[in-house]
Amino acid sequence: MREGVMGQQATILVTGVNGQVGYELLRSLQGLGRVVGLDRAALDLDSPDAIRRVVREVKPTIIVNPAAYTAVDKAESDVERAQRLNVQAPALLAEEAKRLGAALVHYSTDYVFDGTKDTPYVETDTVNPQNVYGKTKLEGEQAILASGCDHLVLRTSWVYGTRGKNFLLTMLKLGAERDEVSVVADQIGAPTWSRTIAASTAHVLAQATHAADRGQWWAQQSGVYHLTAGGATSWHGFAEAIFELSSLAKRPVVKPIPASSYRTPAIRPANSRVSNDKFAAAFGVRAPDWREALALCMQ
Repeated sequence: MREGVMGQQATILVTGVNGQVGYELLRSLQGLGRVVGLDRAALDLDSPDAIRRVVREVKPTIIVNPAAYTAVDKAESDVERAQRLNVQAPALLAEEAKRLGAALVHYSTDYVFDGTKDTPYVETDTVNPQNVYGKTKLEGEQAILASGCDHLVLRTSWVYGTRGKNFLLTMLKLGAERDEVSVVADQIGAPTWSRTIAASTAHVLAQATHAADRGQWWAQQSGVYHLTAGGATSWHGFAEAIFELSSLAKRPVVKPIPASSYRTPAIRPANSRVSNDKFAAAFGVRAPDWREALALCMQ
């Protein structure tokens, strides 16, 4: 592997740097090598030719790909674009990584599971996505594994941050406008701050770039891992915590409702909890509890 040469500085290509996770990655990865951050204007993941051209120009030793089609409900009617961004783009990035002798870090989702398990999902559990978003993300994972490139596929959940479209920002907007907000209380997961994902990724890539034999490190560590905040709550519990920590003059009442009362185009799993034990054992990193991270984010 080309990046296995001792002393060679890593070149890290980061996609989607205007997104929630990409924005944080651009900051967290500084100091690990030459970081090349590209937004959609610089790298159009809808275009196979653009992907090949840019990767071959940059010649990265590590590609970090947080870019994705993440509009879960819209994906139900926009299947082709979801497939292009969630399946074809990562497949091409993996193919180019393999050709260069580079590694690919890619983010996936808890939505690859159907949510019928009573306990947190582990990486070896049977996948059974229930919506287009989950299906395309799973196909993207499978394409990366099939490529044979060195890889880390990191499944996360309920991602939020201070930019983009996410549950935190939606709740703060609704809370400022309404006296009462109805929120689903029978779907459970781990709200995960985008900065937690970026910081955890940086810890792992620091180990990779400082390894005595980087090629051997990737050979040993390549695989699928779960990476979420610690603990779990419902969307209702998440909303209540947001309002408790907010600076809103008047807190809205958060009314718990069943998912059956809030119909959406995409089916969402009732249980989105995943176990982070494999990630912790492999890299010695465990993300903070979701409440702790939310408090830091909202500061």
